[in-house]
Amino acid sequence: MTFYVSLPNRGLIHIEGPDRFEFLQALITNDLEKLSAEQMVYACLLTPQGKFLHDFFCIWGKDFILLDCEGGERAQDLYRRLNMYRLRKDVQISVEEQNEVYAVFGEPLGLPDPRDPEMGSRTFEKPEGIVSKPFGEWDIHRIKLGIPDGSRDLIPDKSTMDEGNMDQINAIDYDKGCYIGQELTARMHYRGLGKRKLQYVDANDPPEGAEIRSQCDDAAIALIRKS
Repeated sequence: MTFYVSLPNRGLIHIEGPDRFEFLQALITNDLEKLSAEQMVYACLLTPQGKFLHDFFCIWGKDFILLDCEGGERAQDLYRRLNMYRLRKDVQISVEEQNEVYAVFGEPLGLPDPRDPEMGSRTFEKPEGIVSKPFGEWDIHRIKLGIPDGSRDLIPDKSTMDEGNMDQINAIDYDKGCYIGQELTARMHYRGLGKRKLQYVDANDPPEGAEIRSQCDDAAIALIRKS
């Protein structure tokens, strides 16, 4: 069945200027060489210590790059942090705290969600002529796939990429070279230093010691110590 879901609390960062690719490439966990008009890139901005700050979808434009990010104060925080790193780069950055984003299933409208083929596609244009379903339909589907949803599941300044299984949902490129937090992120990955992982659990019967993060009905994502 084809349907769409309106995703709440999304913001938008606009990055323009001739240095936009170089600027963003040096900051984020994924490789912008993968970015095209047909393919988004999912990535994160980390602290120098490799801790999660923000996740977002990079979207190609002829003279710009858009970041589909969390909205409200989270969008403003990402905007401030990007401006801190702008320095002498020839880029212009602006922010929209709220932006309409729709997830579409059953029909390839917009661009494929790069995290998992089962997450459908994403578009800024409200789909016409197909059924709308409530946000919970998308949320429970995401949770059962074990996909973190930004700061609902990953704690800013605390969570690591390893903890969130971010390499499994195409948020990290270990071959791209330097970015903020790259050394510690790679070290945790290659040495298997992480002690806990986020995963899908039954909210009514979670494993002992599980720290539940986002939840929808009986489905939840929880931080669990690895056995």
